[in-house]
Amino acid sequence: LLLVDGSSYLYRAFHAIGDLRNSKGEPTNAIFGVLNMLRRLHKDIPADYSACIFDAKGKTFRDEIYPEYKANRTAMPDDLAVQIEPLLEAIRAMGWPLLIVDGVEADDVIGTLACQAALKGVRTVVSTGDKDMTQLVNPHVTLVNTMSNETLDEAGVEKKFGVKPERIVDYLALVGDAIDNVPGVAKVGPKTAVKWLAQYGTLDNVIAHADEVGGAVGENLRKVLTWLPQARGLLTIKCDVELPIKLEDLAHTAQDAAKLAELFDRFEFKTWRRELNAASESQGEAGAPAAHA
Repeated sequence: LLLVDGSSYLYRAFHAIGDLRNSKGEPTNAIFGVLNMLRRLHKDIPADYSACIFDAKGKTFRDEIYPEYKANRTAMPDDLAVQIEPLLEAIRAMGWPLLIVDGVEADDVIGTLACQAALKGVRTVVSTGDKDMTQLVNPHVTLVNTMSNETLDEAGVEKKFGVKPERIVDYLALVGDAIDNVPGVAKVGPKTAVKWLAQYGTLDNVIAHADEVGGAVGENLRKVLTWLPQARGLLTIKCDVELPIKLEDLAHTAQDAAKLAELFDRFEFKTWRRELNAASESQGEAGAPAAHA
């Protein structure tokens, strides 16, 4: 099972590629970046099932628990917003199942699918650039980041963060997650969080032994003892989302060549358009009777 965290790549593609536009002036950088990544993934990771997942519009259950969740995020730039619908259209035309589930984030959909796949003995590769997703890594689940060419298995997560995947949420609760506007313990960075978890084992045990921690960081820790379990809850990926599909529905389907041709013409992705023509010509030749044995 190959799962792509579309929301994770959207902004990265938009900012990484710079100002790419067609001759009508329509921005196409996010569309190009995400489609290029999807094309590459299908070549690099042959999968029986696949899906591209995006965050739904509107609030999630986390906003109800903590109204300040992601409150620091600025509005989506107009040049990115206008690319969303044509991008989703192109992803579907490429044959990728597309999932957007109201009330939860893309992470939760991915976590649920990965858990369902594990129960059926199916390995999962998650393509993302989001560090929160490292909590999903286990013997059945690996992360790949196509932007940095990084692959993270269990040993990779521990080497990178200093804690095992099952302790990532405890680690993030202590250091905080600025991107999601979830505060941790003031002045506590990765080194201190790793040290505490090595010493006490879990966040619950860090909380239980907070009176043993000296200095200013000890004071800061004791100030947020009631907050930390809530922070951990906000940062925990939900793996029991009710989904409108089953794993078997995520088999890759044939691309809609006519729709892709129309979209590539509009975006002026000329190389990809030529590839479509070449593929259709070779299929035409393959279907013709052989001239000789």
